[in-house]
Amino acid sequence: MSFGDFMGLLAAMGGLVAITGIFASLYRRRLEHKERIAEIQAARPPQSSGEIGEVERLEHRIRVLERIATDKTTTLAAQIEDLRAPAN
Repeated sequence: MSFGDFMGLLAAMGGLVAITGIFASLYRRRLEHKERIAEIQAARPPQSSGEIGEVERLEHRIRVLERIATDKTTTLAAQIEDLRAPAN
């Protein structure tokens, strides 16, 4: 291998490393952007009234489940059956 071939190989490898670094940087920025978009969407309040009703229904259900888990009364079975009944 001559000196010229060696320098050409060295230049090609350096170029490959540089291009790989550029693409890795772009990919990392893209992932950070997607993560930021996901955070913003998760923090956003529900928009439609159907979503708001669903959130309220789930919050009510969680409150009932917390009360059932902490309260050891004789009405526990009735409360569980109430939760099983479909919400209208």
